[in-house]
Formats: sequence, structure tokens, C-alpha cells
Amino acid sequence: MSLLTEQIKASLSDKAIPEKAAFFPRFFKSGLGEYGEGDQFLGVIVPEQRKVAKAVFKEISFAEIEELLHDVYHEVRLTAIFILVYRYQKLKTDSDRKQLVDFYLSQLDSVNNWDLVDSSCYKILGHYYLHKEKSIFYELADSGHLWRERVAMISSLFWIKRGYFDDALALAEKLLYHPHDLIHKAVGWMLREIGNKDFEVEMGFLRKHYTTMPRTALRYAIEKFDPELRKQLLTGKLN
Repeated sequence: MSLLTEQIKASLSDKAIPEKAAFFPRFFKSGLGEYGEGDQFLGVIVPEQRKVAKAVFKEISFAEIEELLHDVYHEVRLTAIFILVYRYQKLKTDSDRKQLVDFYLSQLDSVNNWDLVDSSCYKILGHYYLHKEKSIFYELADSGHLWRERVAMISSLFWIKRGYFDDALALAEKLLYHPHDLIHKAVGWMLREIGNKDFEVEMGFLRKHYTTMPRTALRYAIEKFDPELRKQLLTGKLN
């Protein structure tokens, strides 16, 4: 353990809130048989983690980030994720970005809860692959690994916000009937984001799938629809 990683972990420990440490295991489903099984928590809130990350992201090495990513405590891993995002956003060359992207991909086993995925993948992978070939996302979607599948779907948020929908729609279709509701939520969220940019594109997808798609995905997708249209879709009776 380096001096810097010791300081980071000590700083996080100093900011721990016992009530949060007791609550987070329930919130992040870390019980036996749950998706975050075995995860441990200090009880540090996200704004404090971001402060720590912003203070060190310029100086910390990849080896030290890797050490943090392998830590047993959720907040230490999430702080490492914030460090990677802050560093990526400051990079100016494609070669430097590729180095960080390759490192991030090599550490996906540690990106192992929905907040770690959602805080990083679209900001790093989504940005880097915006105008690049995207087969890696289909490989992740086919991986059979919950968090990699969520990485594949949520990475498309970056493309959606810039008006590129094709791969997001293809990934949504690939993952639509996934057995886990965390993927249903991811698919529905991305469909809703598409609708925020182009309502007809989202409706085109929904017309094809609304009678059979998981209810969680549908509810997320139509959250902002007017009540009558939402009712039609939920009852399977679209006019």
C-alpha cells in the first residue's frame, strides 16, 4: 500500500457516518444472494468521496488506482472510479484516452455495483467510442455478467445525448428480456433518454415491444409520457 492510498483511505474513514454504514448494505443489496453480496461499507456520502477524488486525481498512479479498486470497501472503489473519470475528462489526446480506457476495461471486475457502473462507463467508454466501432459493447452485452451487461447499456447514454440512437436501440433490443431488473431499469432509462431527444424514435421501439417487454423497463421508458398514453401502453391497448 502506498502512502497516497493510505491517506485516501484514512480520509474516507474520517468522513464515515455510522448511520450510513448501517443503511448502505440494505440500499446496495449486499446481503446473501443479493446482487451486491458481500460488499462492505464505511458510510461515506458521495460528495465527500468526490472531494477526495478531486484532490488526488492528477497525481495518483494507475497502480494506486488499481489498489483502490480492489479494496473491500464500496466507497473506496467508488472514489477510485471518480478519480478515473476526473482524469479522463482532462486528457487531450486519443492515445492518452486509450490508455485510460484500456485500464478501465481491465478493471471491470471491480466496477461491481450499479453506482460504480453508472458513474463512469458513459463518461469514459461512451465518450471514447462515440465515433469508433462499437463491437466491444455487444460483447459486453453477451457476457452473461450483470455489471458488464449494464456497462454496455449505460455507456450508450453518451451517444444518445448527442443524437446517436442506433447502437443504443440495438443494445436495448439485445438486453430487453434479460432476467434481472437492474438491466430492465437500464434499458428503460436509455429508452426514456432517447425519447427526450426524439419522441418518435422511442415510440417506434415501444410499438414493437410494449406488449411483451418487462414491466419495469416499460415503466421507466414511459415515465414522462402524458397519463393517457402511459395508460394505453401499460394496459397493452395502444391506439
